[in-house]
Amino acid sequence: MTPSKLLPRLNEVKTLIRKYDASRDTDAILHIFHQASLLAHPFLTPEFLEKTMTDIREVYLPEVQTFVLCPDPHTEPVAFISLMGSEVAALFALPEVHGRGHGRALMDHAVHRHGARDVVVFRDNDIGRRFYARYGFVEKGEFLHEETGQACLAVTLPDPAL
Repeated sequence: MTPSKLLPRLNEVKTLIRKYDASRDTDAILHIFHQASLLAHPFLTPEFLEKTMTDIREVYLPEVQTFVLCPDPHTEPVAFISLMGSEVAALFALPEVHGRGHGRALMDHAVHRHGARDVVVFRDNDIGRRFYARYGFVEKGEFLHEETGQACLAVTLPDPAL
């Protein structure tokens, strides 16, 4: 049997999406953010990433609604999504689980249960831009991220009722 035949199909994989628990998930979220950022944001400086990790712990996590995805109820998170109203403030997955549907599952959760419709993504983040485009997001504007000097794209998910 070939190795691909041994991998479970996405709909056969049982995952758990649950609300972030500060007492047990913070270190995992910071690890996920860091590993995913090294892959998707190679244009960001190590100093900026370190500062952002401090801000995530001290500023963002207490203020946003965050959900984690765990492969099963007894494992650590491998991906997370953070929401501020209808905006996706963060969506990150460990690089080794990319392509397994975890980002889509978290986005489905955010869109269908929480009304998420908007995202900002670095223009040079090809991984993120491809993901959001495949999901159906469309570009609505571009601006400069002042702290990094990087171009960002504001993307939105069109209302299916229109």
